[in-house]
Amino acid sequence: MLEGKISLCVNTEILDEYEEILAEKTDKEIAHNVVEAIARLSTTTYQEVYIHFDLIKSDVDDNKFVDCAVAADAEYIVTNDTHFNILQEIPWPKVNIVNIKDFVINLE
Repeated sequence: MLEGKISLCVNTEILDEYEEILAEKTDKEIAHNVVEAIARLSTTTYQEVYIHFDLIKSDVDDNKFVDCAVAADAEYIVTNDTHFNILQEIPWPKVNIVNIKDFVINLE
């Protein structure tokens, strides 16, 4: 969080995945423009990752989000992806998970 605001922590690897998924659902140009807009938001924080913890074994591609969250000292990751549930059993590094519904309810 930045001054009471929500901050989206990203890096190149995460933005590339966002663009890939959006391109599957729209087209390459729209996907690129959306990701560029996300990257330029004042509430987006770019976070380099230097340590890879490899905490999620069931879908190793999800580790990019965990590593970014740890590097950014994020309060939590917002996701409905059940692969992240394993993080509740890992004492260190502690990464809290919040599902989308609870996140939205807490915004109100």
